[in-house]
Amino acid sequence: MKNLLKDSFKKQAQQLLTRDGIFTALQHVVPQQKLSETAGRLAASQNPIVKKAFVNTFAKAYGITLDEYGRKEFGDFKSFNDFFTRELAEDARPIDSTEKGIVSPADGMISQIGYIEQNQLLQAKGRHYSVGHLLADSENKEASYFNGGSFATVYLAPSNYHRVHMPFDGKLIETRYVPGTLFSVNNVTAQNVPDLFARNERLVCIFETQYGRAAVVLVGAMIVAGIETVATGKIERTDSIQTLEHNLSLKKGDELGRFYLGSTAIVVMPKSAGVEWSQDMEHGSVVQMGQLLGVAAKA
Repeated sequence: MKNLLKDSFKKQAQQLLTRDGIFTALQHVVPQQKLSETAGRLAASQNPIVKKAFVNTFAKAYGITLDEYGRKEFGDFKSFNDFFTRELAEDARPIDSTEKGIVSPADGMISQIGYIEQNQLLQAKGRHYSVGHLLADSENKEASYFNGGSFATVYLAPSNYHRVHMPFDGKLIETRYVPGTLFSVNNVTAQNVPDLFARNERLVCIFETQYGRAAVVLVGAMIVAGIETVATGKIERTDSIQTLEHNLSLKKGDELGRFYLGSTAIVVMPKSAGVEWSQDMEHGSVVQMGQLLGVAAKA
């Protein structure tokens, strides 16, 4: 037993001393909330010097052009936040019209896509997390309901379009703000931080759809200065779960919300939908908002 413990400790130490391990470990000690709050204040600043410096530096660093967007000049934006949540030009993202099709809620990359087995979603190779924890399901009703269902996790890189849209037609009936940590969200942290998406700050959006209840979860991350939806406005951070009821019908492709700096959107579908994900959708697939991810069996 002593040798087993020694070997386990040695393995963990070796993992921490890798570049990815150091990157992950540092996130445990930095003041995540303060860092995000400070970034948020700077990003919201309309001081022309601050705005220009942030926008131009960011655009150059990530190779961002405005060809696909409604505003064509960097000087047209009021603040870095205004630039970061920039709107697309009309018809820049056609919404797939496949009958019963489920479309990508955002531009980005498929982090994981698949099915919910034993109440667990795949986070990364060898790592799973609870659908109940993700949805902040205190009564454990939704965990059972979504077991056997399907999910798609879309990671938004800093260079992406950062508005989140409806992957299906539905009526928003509830939003659930869940406070949490603010780990960076990428492949490195997904592989190294247990329950990453169920630990980070997030906004759970619950819908009534033709397939049954479904959810879209907007997950915050390091430096994310805020999450906003069309039903709630910008979410005020609190220390406890905040639940609101709604009655808002939205069509597939309609804007649902946006991130002030980047993160992840997770689509959660019930077993009753019988979703079959497209074969070309897998870890690492690059997707655009409105692109077909899969098709539901239920009409």
